[in-house]
Amino acid sequence: MTVVIIKINPELSLVRLDIKGISYSQTQSGAYALVLSEVDGTRTLPIVIGAFEAQSIAIALEKEIKPPRPLTHDLFKSFADRFDIIIKQVIIHKLVDGVFYSSLICERDGIEEIIDTRTSDGIALATRFDAPIFTYENILDKAGVYLKLKDDEIDEADDILLGDLIAETVDKTPYASETTESLNKKLGDAIANEDYELAAKIRDEINKRNLK
Repeated sequence: MTVVIIKINPELSLVRLDIKGISYSQTQSGAYALVLSEVDGTRTLPIVIGAFEAQSIAIALEKEIKPPRPLTHDLFKSFADRFDIIIKQVIIHKLVDGVFYSSLICERDGIEEIIDTRTSDGIALATRFDAPIFTYENILDKAGVYLKLKDDEIDEADDILLGDLIAETVDKTPYASETTESLNKKLGDAIANEDYELAAKIRDEINKRNLK
């Protein structure tokens, strides 16, 4: 996909980000930490988001888990597709008192529009539109955290949770006594009940067994 970078502030340098992971927030009870990492570097950008947005982003990233009914961001994607609206990119353009401000760069019939959005919603939509995520260099300078990796470990960074920054994504749940057939049934039940956090735990256990 060709990325045409549109700058809200053309005088500042943009940095492309990827989603590194989501975990429980250590600073706010009931919230989650979304960790973004710069594509061509080792800095990460932690953003505190709500439980619903964390679940929505996780569902979009987990291709194997399909909710029985569309989430709000899925509905937005279906609506946009119906009316030929695409999201070209998301830009985290401002940081004030610990709050990140973002914009959606949208296009319809060759006309581009910039729409204000909460950062969590913008990223939830970016995952569904396969749209790139950017921020400005000065925001990374202010809020970024360096990921200390050796050169040969950088390619494996996507599999690493930032232990000093965030807690583990899910609690370790024992499934040793469960058969794989039983786990598959529980996975189906969890998805049907829209308990996606439990579904992710069960899926991880099934995947571990498949690798053995």
